[in-house]
Amino acid sequence: MKYLKRIGIDTYMLLLIATVCLGVLLPAQGVAAAGLKHVTFWAVALLFFLYGAKLDPSSVRAGLMNWRLQGLTFAATYLMFPVIGLALAAIFSPALGATVTLGLMFLSVLPSTVQSSIAFTSIAGGNVPAAICAASVSNIVGVVLTPLLVALLLHTGDGGVSLDSVIKIGTQILLPFVVGQIARPWIGGFVKKHKVLTMVVDRGSILLIVYSAFSAGTVSGLWQSIPVASLIMLALVVLVFLAITMGLMVGAGKLFGLPYPDRAVLFYCGSTKSLASGLPIATALFAADKVGAIVLPVMIYHMSQLLVCAFISQKAARREETGAVPAG
Repeated sequence: MKYLKRIGIDTYMLLLIATVCLGVLLPAQGVAAAGLKHVTFWAVALLFFLYGAKLDPSSVRAGLMNWRLQGLTFAATYLMFPVIGLALAAIFSPALGATVTLGLMFLSVLPSTVQSSIAFTSIAGGNVPAAICAASVSNIVGVVLTPLLVALLLHTGDGGVSLDSVIKIGTQILLPFVVGQIARPWIGGFVKKHKVLTMVVDRGSILLIVYSAFSAGTVSGLWQSIPVASLIMLALVVLVFLAITMGLMVGAGKLFGLPYPDRAVLFYCGSTKSLASGLPIATALFAADKVGAIVLPVMIYHMSQLLVCAFISQKAARREETGAVPAG
C-alpha cells in the first residue's frame, strides 16, 4: 500500500475503481435507481454549497494580482484544451464512436482540479496562493462556462444542451454555490474546522455519481455496445491528450520566463481536469443512459493525471530537499 501511495494510488482511487466495477456488475435498477438519483442530486447540491462556504474571496483577490500566470492558466483550461480536444475528436472519432467522442470533447471543456492541483503545487514547492486562485477561479467560471462551451461545441444533433439542463445546472450547482458564499461569514469557520465532514461529502458524492452513471450505462446495455478495441483506443488517446497538455504547459512556463514556483502552478493547474466538477455537470447535461460512456474519458484522464502528477511532484520535492531547483 505504501508503494501505491508513492505513485499516487490511494484508498480513494481504489474505491473509485471498485465503484465502477460495482456499477457494471451489480447496477441499481427500478426503485433503487430512482432513489439513488434523488440522493445523488442532493449530495451534489450539498457538495457545491460547501465549496461556496469554503472559498475565501481574499485568496482569490491576492492570486488575481499575478495576471500573467492566471491568464496563461485560464487560457490553457478553456482555449488550449478545447482546441486539442476538437482535433483529437476529429481524428479518432471513427474508432471511438459517437458517444465516447462526445465524452472526449466534454473532458476538454472542464475546469481544472482544485484539491489535487493545489496539493501537488505545494508538494513541488510552487506558489500555493496563486494555485488556490487559479483553481478556484477556474471552477467558479466553469460552472457557467463549461455548459456554454458544451452547447457551442455540440450545437448539432442530440448532444446539445436543453433549457432543462441549464435550469438543472442553476438549481443543483450554481444556486447552492452562491448560497454557500452568502452563508460563508456564519458557517465558513465551521466548514474549515470540520475538514473530515467536507471530505466525506466531497468524495462520497463522487462515488454516488460514479455508481449511478455506470449503473445506468449497464442497465441500458451501453457497455455491450462499446467494443473492447474502442476502450483500449480511448485509453491511448487520453494518455496522448495528457502528454500533449503537460508538454505544452512545461514549454509555456519556460517560454514566458515564469519563475519556478509559478511554472509549477501553470503545470498542475493548467494540465489537469476536475472529476469533482465534471461528473455533476455531466449528470445535469446528458441523458442518464449516456453519462457512463461520456464520463469515461474524464475518469481515465483523472486517474492518469493523478499518477503522473504524484510522480512529478514527489520528484520535484526530492530535488528541492537536496537544494537543486526542480525542472519546469
